[in-house]
Amino acid sequence: MTITDSTSRIVVGVDGSPSSQAALRWAVGHARLVGGVVDAVCAWNLPGMQDWSAPPVDTDLDQENARKAFAAEMRDVLGEERTVEVREHVIRGNPAEVLLAAADGAEVLVVGSRGRGGFASLLLGSVSQQCALHATCPVVIVRADLKGPGK
Repeated sequence: MTITDSTSRIVVGVDGSPSSQAALRWAVGHARLVGGVVDAVCAWNLPGMQDWSAPPVDTDLDQENARKAFAAEMRDVLGEERTVEVREHVIRGNPAEVLLAAADGAEVLVVGSRGRGGFASLLLGSVSQQCALHATCPVVIVRADLKGPGK
């Protein structure tokens, strides 16, 4: 998936974790400063799509659940009135691959330092690490306790 636009585009990964919520706030603050637009991207995947097997699932139900959770998180973090344009994208796929593709041609890719993975002792999550290593644009990695530009 490629998202293109002539406006300054800030791509942010949103996964429900505290650091992704801080990344979303940072991305909106940056977009406000540069007059840009935010592409908020939620990547979801089915159990068993990578390296383990699981019982069959209803992909339509999983996609609908992902959309609902993403919409609720966007409302919770940003509220109803937004100071910049925020375009919401829910895309099925590996989170790092989805974010890297979405960030192609962007001004910056913003991700949280730690996602929803189970290894709390890690300083940097695997998705943020992959994005930092492979993105074609600058990457900002935001900790959960960071407020954002201009705050």
